[in-house]
This record gives sequence, structure tokens and C-alpha cells, in this order.
Amino acid sequence: MTKTVAAANAELSRCVAASSRLILDKPTIAAQPRFEVRPNRLPRFPLLSLSLIKRNSSRLRSMSKDSDGSGGLTYKDAGVDIDAGTELVRRIAKMAPGIGGFGGLYPLGDSYLVAGTDGVGTKLKLAFETGIHETIGIDLVAMSVNDIVTYGAKPLFFLDYFATSHLDVDLAEKVIKGIVDGCQQSDCALLGGETAEMPDFYAKGEYDLSGFAVGIVKKDSVIDGKSIVAGDVLIGLPSSGVHSNGSSLVRRVLARSGLSLKDRLPGAAVTLGEALMAPTVIYVKQVLDLIGKGGVKGVAHITGGGFTDNIPRVFPKDLGAVIYSGSWNVPAVFKWIQQAGNIEDAEMRRTFNMGIGMVLVVSQEASQKILEDANGAYTAYRIGEVMNGDGVTYR
Repeated sequence: MTKTVAAANAELSRCVAASSRLILDKPTIAAQPRFEVRPNRLPRFPLLSLSLIKRNSSRLRSMSKDSDGSGGLTYKDAGVDIDAGTELVRRIAKMAPGIGGFGGLYPLGDSYLVAGTDGVGTKLKLAFETGIHETIGIDLVAMSVNDIVTYGAKPLFFLDYFATSHLDVDLAEKVIKGIVDGCQQSDCALLGGETAEMPDFYAKGEYDLSGFAVGIVKKDSVIDGKSIVAGDVLIGLPSSGVHSNGSSLVRRVLARSGLSLKDRLPGAAVTLGEALMAPTVIYVKQVLDLIGKGGVKGVAHITGGGFTDNIPRVFPKDLGAVIYSGSWNVPAVFKWIQQAGNIEDAEMRRTFNMGIGMVLVVSQEASQKILEDANGAYTAYRIGEVMNGDGVTYR
């Protein structure tokens, strides 16, 4: 792997030198001067492949009119229309076939570069309201590296984009410190980024974040789900809470409940704000370790769309999943969200991770080894199995 990474880095250096120039280099995590502020501009990088333009239907934010019904809340009521996102993916697929996975693969010798890009959605609004900015950068890194590790790829580097109307240096430092922490957790370099100061574009004190990660995996080691068969086991790795999806619905529930972010989360020893701002778990090292043990056939990052939309993305045709309800501990924050918002089970399962942030599809033999090794070292649950058919059912 060391030689492969070195070769990949050399090739990338040649490509970048020939076609583009970083505005200011951040070569390592230890030495990472911030980009100069360039109002209204975004650095341009060579487009490696149209397949890298990831459009995950589960995480597209499409605004729609809110309903004021007094019944159970839905994600669409909160302004996020997953079905509209699915339709956009369908249309884009006609122009750029091959998209729709958790990341984009680009061939490089005997390996693939794997790229993923994302933001943190309206969790930023919660950061503004709670004043918790130190961990939002971890969320940002997590959303991309957790996607590319589903292919068995080791993250190589990350780049970020920070935009605001007026640059508050102290605030930006807190955010970027979180990005550095996220890169350290995923063992990748914070290679570069952009700070854009855009007057009148954002509300005072607010900012936007996005970023992307690139990793590498040998072609003969790609986790692609092709060998999955009925009877394989679903292993779930626990989340820290809502992670970075569903915050629009959470904020609507919060408004309906009459509680504030400073109020205690019912049944827990933390405030609602602390529970909702818990940083996304970075699964990179754990997933790569489990893949190294053998028997892992597919990996699904459980983001927006929950089990319902994300698990089937790694299955071959005519295979589905059955989930064992009650086979893991559902965090108190989800129980509060469902009760306070009067949200149906199906809507919860399609919006939130429900306490499981990553799902591994493994052979029967591998599942026994993973669950045995989990005692004391980490937490893992047998949450279901693969079946003939399609979609996800619960029992």
C-alpha cells in the first residue's frame, strides 16, 4: 500500500502541476497555512472524470413549500424532498452515466482513486444557534471519508471550502481546527482549501462549508458488493446521533416541541443542543481494519435516506435486506424526535440513521469473527441479513 500511495501521489502531483495551481498549499496537517481570502472566487481543479460528480439522491436538498398540517411531520414538510432528488439523479444519469454510488472511481495503474464530496447541510444552523463550532469540521470530513471508505479506499487527502459574508478569523479558526481533527482521525492530509469572503451573500455570523476527499484502493481489493448473496449478514456500527442528515426535520420538530437547544434531552444527561451537535463518527480506521480481516462484501454509509435508501445501493440486482428491529440500541435523541414530531416509523427510517452509521455486508463466517472480536474492542450489532427480493423490510 505504501508504494501504491507514493506512486499515486507522484502521479497526482504531475497532473496538478500540468493543469492547475493551488492558490496556497497546505501540504501537511502539521503545517497548513490558510488560503488567502479571495472574494467571490472558487479555485478550479482539473475534472478527472464525470463519474466523480456524485449526486446522492438521499442527500440532495430540494426546497419545497412546508405544510402546516397538525399531523406527523415529514422530511418534505421541513423542506427536503428526497423524491425530487431522486428525479434529478435520474436526469443527470442520462448525461453522466455511472453516477449514484457513494463515490466516484478513477483508474490509476493497478489502483483506483476514489473521490467523494459533501457538506453538512442545515446542521450549520444548529451550530449557529448553539455556538458550537469546534466540531462541525469533523462532520465535514466525515461525510466524505465515510463515503469513500465504503469501497475499501484509504483516504489520501481532503480539501475544504469555507464561505462567509464577513470573515471572523477566530470563528473560522475553530471551524478549521475541526477539519484538522477530522483529517487526523481518518489519517489523511488536509491538502488545501478556499476561504471566500462574499459580502451580503450570507447572514451576519453565518458561513457555509463543503469539501471533498480522495482515497486509493487496489483494483483487486475494491469492495463493490458484486459477491453479495442471500444469507449474508448485515453488521451495524453505532452512530453518535443524527450525524449530518435530517437536521431540517430536527429543527422543525424543535420548533413544534416548544423546547430550546439549552433544554435537557428527555432521558439523557445532555442538552438537546449537545446531543444534536455530537460530531459524526469517522469510521475509516475501523472499517479498513474489518475489511482487512476478510469476508466483507459491501459497505453502506447510512446518511440521508437511512437504511431504506442506502443499504440497497450496495446490493446486486434482485437482492434486498431484512432488518431486525430491536437488535441495537436506538439513541434517546431519535426517540425524542419521533415522539415530539409524531413521526411515522417509515419516515424516521428514511430520514435518520437511527443509531447505525455504517452497515457492513459480510459472510456468515466473517460475521461471527467480527462479533466475537467486538467484545471490549468496539461495538457492533448483527442487525439483519440479505434476502432474495428487493428493498428493505423490517421485522
